[in-house]
Amino acid sequence: MNRLQSLFERKPQNLLSIYFTAGYPTLDSVGEIITTLVANGIDMIEVGVPFSDPMADGPVIQESSTVALRNGMTLRRLLADVKAVRAQVPDTPLVLMGYVNPMMRMGIRNLFEAAADAGIDAIIVPDLPFDIYLSEFRDLCREFDIPMIMLITPETSEERIHLIDEHCDGFIYMVSSAATTGTRDSFGLAQLDYFRRINAMKLNHKRLIGFGISNARTLTDAQANASGAIIGSKFIKSLAANPTDIPAAVKSLLHALSE
Repeated sequence: MNRLQSLFERKPQNLLSIYFTAGYPTLDSVGEIITTLVANGIDMIEVGVPFSDPMADGPVIQESSTVALRNGMTLRRLLADVKAVRAQVPDTPLVLMGYVNPMMRMGIRNLFEAAADAGIDAIIVPDLPFDIYLSEFRDLCREFDIPMIMLITPETSEERIHLIDEHCDGFIYMVSSAATTGTRDSFGLAQLDYFRRINAMKLNHKRLIGFGISNARTLTDAQANASGAIIGSKFIKSLAANPTDIPAAVKSLLHALSE
């Protein structure tokens, strides 16, 4: 049983996953961010690969990518940093999240070998076409036991959702709206209807809801309609406000999620 499966077994509901961009706010902050999040009870961590054209991301995460690239972060450096800290967080799933261009440039098998060596538990690639996943990634996902996490949105057809549920492992990333990443105060009726519609499909895989979660209300709605929530932009804002004090940034995030 891998770390993702183990997490879902011991905690099937109310999961909290946090995203951050590797290399932000500083080049050498990856290890401290991971260990501080785990020490504060975070269930899963998504480590973002900075990219010059992050099309699914809003201005907050775009800016963090720009800073991280300027700081010198690369995919290989990210994986080395994760490997260095993995022994300190032996049970926490660490998910690699990035765009297809840097991964293809590294070479797909090279990527999976390095990810497995670093202790990565899953990969999310928002711009990976499903047919390319099937033809070039799926066999490697199963060989290395590193599932590819696919995203669905309110516009994703039920046929495609069932295909993802059938052919992918890990969990399904439910994007709360068709917009880019960011924060919002509440989910609208259309979003809540979407959550309920996906619930009614009785999918085989666990689901986590991301995009727009920034306070107690949105967190509660996400966790009530899936196995958990994913938060990114709100944490990046906390890091921006506390760039030299990672524990303060994490505490600021957790305080915001309680309000």
